[in-house]
Amino acid sequence: MATNPTYTISDLAREFDLTTRAIRFYEDMGLLQPQREGPGGRNRVYSSRDRTRLKLTLRAKRLGFSLTEAKDIIEMYDSPRDTGPQLRKFLQVLAAHRQQIEDQLADLQANLDEVKVHEKEARSLLSKVEKTEKA
Repeated sequence: MATNPTYTISDLAREFDLTTRAIRFYEDMGLLQPQREGPGGRNRVYSSRDRTRLKLTLRAKRLGFSLTEAKDIIEMYDSPRDTGPQLRKFLQVLAAHRQQIEDQLADLQANLDEVKVHEKEARSLLSKVEKTEKA
């Protein structure tokens, strides 16, 4: 009979290059729910489910989602609801997040364009100053 693998907090910290403190923070946020073993329940034992949830959480963070958004998305798949509503909700979340990123990108592009204008003006002024200094 096969048993499900379990992980210690150190195992997960090593695998995902995190601190144990970060993992405990994700636990406090409700993203992970390890079993407690040992004297006074001091030892955390993480399941494959916890490992997968941690992996999904880190992926969501890389995509720019907040931990609350990541939790909402992950929990959507833990519920016994139909796939259709889950996917529609996920698409709504993705669309909102995409719009936010596109807005940020537009702001960055506007800032970059402004920097280029100032660089061009500064180069032109410097050229004039250098011509005057040579004369």
